Amino acid sequence: MAQQISQGSRQMSEAFRTVLFLSLSGGLQDAYTYLGRGGVFANAQTGNIVFMGQSLFTGDWARFLHYLVPVLAFALGVAAAELIRVSCKEGHRLHWRQLVLLVEIALLFGVGFLPDALNLAANALVSFACAMQVQAFRKVHGYPFASTMCIGNLRSGMDSLVTGLRLHDRKALNKAAHYFAVIVLFALGAGVGAQCVSVLGLRTIWISCLLLCVSLCLMFRKETTRPAETH
Repeated sequence: MAQQISQGSRQMSEAFRTVLFLSLSGGLQDAYTYLGRGGVFANAQTGNIVFMGQSLFTGDWARFLHYLVPVLAFALGVAAAELIRVSCKEGHRLHWRQLVLLVEIALLFGVGFLPDALNLAANALVSFACAMQVQAFRKVHGYPFASTMCIGNLRSGMDSLVTGLRLHDRKALNKAAHYFAVIVLFALGAGVGAQCVSVLGLRTIWISCLLLCVSLCLMFRKETTRPAETH
């Protein structure tokens, strides 16, 4: 029974309706940290590394630290999610991805209480949480994807689109549609975040918590839909 529940949870973690809210949340988090927390990317660590390199050569060490900390926090977040995966035993009441979401929600909720003076800590926590999500949720309908960044999705989407059009392959076209939908959702989440920052300020991150709560609830719902498979 425990094995079937775990399997159901894994399948639900790849369902598009779960990914929908994860991608909206990912876009909102990036807009939140960039617009509300001093121009730092929560997810797009490439951007942070670019700014970090720039500040290194100008000798602006405060700015260098401003971008270095989120990058290091992101790396630690990946490690934390992997440790949760390997330590979560089969038969545990919660699947390891659900535990990751619970930790992420708790961290982001706490970020909403941090003042401007603690932007460095806030950005580190958001980057850490984002990395956990990146590590835990890497497929949609069996296709590799990222819920908190777009470059890989864009490359995979265009690759599938070209293949689908060239070979008249409906499966490849469907795969491309999934990737482009995730990109659109990420953009919508960023747009919502940008608008909400001007209204809700630093509390905007709590909207991300609500979106993640929906994904978490959907995963629990999947578990309860397969109770008969006990043999």
